[in-house]
Amino acid sequence: MSEALAALASIVEDDAWLVGGALRDRLLGRPTADYDVVVRGDPRALARALGRRAGGHPFALSEGFGAWRVIARDRSWQVDLLPLVGGSITTDLAARDLTINAIAEPVAGGDYVDPFGGLSDLQARRIRMVSAHAFEDDPLRAIRVVRLACELGFEIEPNTAAAARASAPGLARVAVERTFAEFRRIMVAERALSGLELMDELGITAIVLPELSRLRGVEQSPYHHLDVHDHTLAVLAETIGLVREPERWFPEDASAVSAVLAEPLAQELTRGQALRFGALFHDVAKPQTRKVTAEGRVTFIGHDETGAEVTAAVLARMRAGERLCEHVAALARHHLRLGFLVHEMPLSRRTVYRYLRACEPVGVDVTLLSVADRLATRGRGSEQAISRHVELARQLLGEALAWRAERPRPPLRGDQLARAVGLRPGPEIGRLLDELEEATFAGEIHTPEEAIERAQRLLGSERPGPR
Repeated sequence: MSEALAALASIVEDDAWLVGGALRDRLLGRPTADYDVVVRGDPRALARALGRRAGGHPFALSEGFGAWRVIARDRSWQVDLLPLVGGSITTDLAARDLTINAIAEPVAGGDYVDPFGGLSDLQARRIRMVSAHAFEDDPLRAIRVVRLACELGFEIEPNTAAAARASAPGLARVAVERTFAEFRRIMVAERALSGLELMDELGITAIVLPELSRLRGVEQSPYHHLDVHDHTLAVLAETIGLVREPERWFPEDASAVSAVLAEPLAQELTRGQALRFGALFHDVAKPQTRKVTAEGRVTFIGHDETGAEVTAAVLARMRAGERLCEHVAALARHHLRLGFLVHEMPLSRRTVYRYLRACEPVGVDVTLLSVADRLATRGRGSEQAISRHVELARQLLGEALAWRAERPRPPLRGDQLARAVGLRPGPEIGRLLDELEEATFAGEIHTPEEAIERAQRLLGSERPGPR
C-alpha cells in the first residue's frame, strides 16, 4: 500500500473505498500515484486530516460536488476524496462508465466490491460498459474507451463499441479541453496507430479532427504509393519507430537525438511526443492545395505554408496551448526544406546555415520528421531517393545538434560594430550582424578585424556612387 493510502487508512473513521483508474491500474500492475477514494463521511475533514498526517496540501476540487484533493508537498502523489453517491458503494459504482473502472477496494482492508464483473473483464482484457446509459450521460466516454483500449491493449466489447459509436456526435458538445486531453493520450500511447484506427471506426475522427478524415482519398503523384490519409499514418508509424530507435538511421548521433527528444516541451509532452503531432499534421493542407497540371502532374504547391496555418488553427481550436501550436505548425512549415536541398548536394556552408536558421528552433525535430516522411514515400524511384535523403539528413542533423549546443555568433558585438562602421544601432546593424553570422558559420571570417572589413565592404557596395 502506498504512503498516502496507508496514512488515509490510519485516520478514516467511516467507510472509504479506493475506486476508478488507480485501482484498475494497480490490479494490472501499472504504476500509479493518483488515487480516487470514495468516502461516506466528510471529504473536507478527511482531506485536512490526510494533509496533516501525510504532509500534503488539501484544497476543494469541486464546491458543488463536494470533492477535495490532497497533493503531496513533493508532488509524488495525489488523492481525490469524493462523496459517496446514492447511499451505497454499489449505487456509486453503477454510475461509472466501464466495468473495469467500477471496482472498489475498502481502504481499511477487505474484499473487492465488484457488482458488474470488472475483475473478470480485467482478466479477459475487455472494455465493457456498466450500463446502456453510460455514454448518454457523458459523450466524452466515447473517446475515453479508445484511449483506454490503446493504452491497455484491451478489446472493446461489441455492444460497448456500438454505444460509443452512437454517442460520438455528442462529442461536439463536450468541452474541447476534455476531448484534447483524451486525444493527446491516444497520440502518445504505445498503440497510437490502433487508437487512431479505432477513432475512425467509431466515427470519432469526423467529429474531433475532421481535417484528418478529409485526407482520405486524396490521391498523390506516382512518387507516392498511398493516398494522403494513409501516407500520413505511415509517416506517424515511421516517426514512432525513429524516436524509439534513432540509432537505426543516425548511429553516430543517436544518444544526442534521444536526449533532445526526451526534453519536456508543453502540456506534458516531450519533444519526441510532439513530433507525432508533426507527423499527423504535416500534410494537413494537401486537400486544399491539390492541383493537376495540363500534363497530368499532381502538385500540392504551398501545402507547407498553408499547412502551418491550418495546423495552428486546428490545435488552437482544440485548446492545445500556444507553445505546442507554434511548435507543430513550424514542423509543418519546414518539413519540405531538407528534401529540396537533396538536389543541391554537396551543400555549401552558407546553404547549411540558411537551413538551420530557417528551421530554428525545430531544426533537429524537423530533420527527423523529413526522414520519416521520406521513408513513408515508397513510389517511383523511392530506394535511391531514400538513400540520398538519409545521407543529407545525417549531415544536417549533426549540424542542427551542434547549433542547439552553441549557435554561431560573429566575432564582435553589435555596439562594437556600430562604432567601427559609424552607424547608430538599428535595423541596418542587425542586417549586417546577420550577414556576419552567416559568414562566420561559413568559415569566411574569424576575427573582429575581418568582420569590420566585411561590413565596410557591404556598406560600400550598397551606397550609390557619384552621379
